[in-house]
Amino acid sequence: MDGLGGVGGGWFQEGVSQLVGDGADTLFWHDAWLGAVPFCVRFRRLFELAVDKSTMVAQMFSRGWEDGGEGWRWRRRLWVWEEEMLRECIILLRNVCLQINVKDTWKWHMDTSAGYTVRSAYQLLTTQDTSHVEGADALVWHKHVPLKVSIFAWRLVKNRLPTQANLVHRGILSDAGAGCLCGCGNTETSQHLFISFDFYSTLWSQVRSWLGVSGPDSFTVPDHFYQLTHSAGGRRAKCSFMQLVWLISVWIIWNDRNQRLFNNLGSSID
Repeated sequence: MDGLGGVGGGWFQEGVSQLVGDGADTLFWHDAWLGAVPFCVRFRRLFELAVDKSTMVAQMFSRGWEDGGEGWRWRRRLWVWEEEMLRECIILLRNVCLQINVKDTWKWHMDTSAGYTVRSAYQLLTTQDTSHVEGADALVWHKHVPLKVSIFAWRLVKNRLPTQANLVHRGILSDAGAGCLCGCGNTETSQHLFISFDFYSTLWSQVRSWLGVSGPDSFTVPDHFYQLTHSAGGRRAKCSFMQLVWLISVWIIWNDRNQRLFNNLGSSID
């Protein structure tokens, strides 16, 4: 269970997953048994609120992991956005079928036929994954960041901010109201506003220059978050600092965007 307290997991943890049979030997929250990321990382907020953090998959299944099931026991009543996260988790569990009398086994992703070898471990350690969309969900929670900023970042990564494009999708605005606030002719999506928009993309260039890191900006918001967080190397303290910088930057961008949209005010990039 190395690395669970920091940004991302340990290299060995990320290289293995559980093949679930009856679920008796698989930890529901800690093991990567449904997708590449453990639930304690993918749904960290729910994990923090869970009463039993060491329950097995079989135990959760028998208690009931459907909506309202007895498997979900919390230290307090969930807030609305936490209930939304829970519904996302429940959707993932709907198609899970446990196999009676079939034991759980480990799977080594780098070589599924031969299993774990030094050669495959070396390849894992020397190859950097440039796309880690699921992992971006976990990066929004940081002990030095106010809760409202983490919630905002979680909504941003999930593309659930009230951007013009999302408001049109929900029927709140007409198609004519989906344009970028600068009048560039593009639709105001999260990707355009926080990454592609010429004004705010200059901010990212200056941030990278200030930090002394290089590299092109990713196309999607989750990839952009993950890439910047790990652009200074794999040391935990550096990743944590870069994580803070990204969260501060997107929070400032969103507030500046709202000032321009509603009050006709805005700050310079400097």
